[in-house]
Amino acid sequence: MLTILGRANSINVRKVLWLCGELGLEYEREDWGQGFRDTSDPDYLALNPNGLVPVIRDGDFVLWESDAIVRYLAQKHGRDDLYPAGLEERALVEQWMNWYGTGFGQSFRYAFHALIRKNPAFADQAKIEESLRACAARVATLEAHLARNGPYVVGQDFTLADILIGAGVNRWMHMPADKPPCSAVAAYYERLSERPAYREWFNSANA
Repeated sequence: MLTILGRANSINVRKVLWLCGELGLEYEREDWGQGFRDTSDPDYLALNPNGLVPVIRDGDFVLWESDAIVRYLAQKHGRDDLYPAGLEERALVEQWMNWYGTGFGQSFRYAFHALIRKNPAFADQAKIEESLRACAARVATLEAHLARNGPYVVGQDFTLADILIGAGVNRWMHMPADKPPCSAVAAYYERLSERPAYREWFNSANA
């Protein structure tokens, strides 16, 4: 049995949960992280020395880092539609996964903690505005790309790139701030919302 360790209101845990829904996988989940079992527990650190969620146990195999986990699960279950075997096709999926990790996913962090989580440690208005501007710039890049190359991030097919970017789009769509109109991104969000596993884990941004 696959076991997922991590609180379900973590965006990184929810990426894994969403993929499990797409794959039709059975799993058990243990609550770890903020508000639940402390990830500084020695037993948890023995699994992930970074003390972050998620971690999976798949039999005797242990893996951390959500992006590594979704790649592993897609490959293990033979889902070349999600993570193509072809060199060029896979490189495009990887390109957009990396774009999320190094740019989009980082851009909304401060504004999210300030405006949605209401975390008092994120109360600097200038930094909130900077975060919103940075996120809007990434969304504008995604808007132009989807308008030219959609309906999904790498074209006609839903892939692992959409798991990551769809998680970020969910946060952007729920961000309580003035946002420039982005019709292609809005249509993309609605398209993802037709997927049952996305609706199950991304019906709000509060994660």
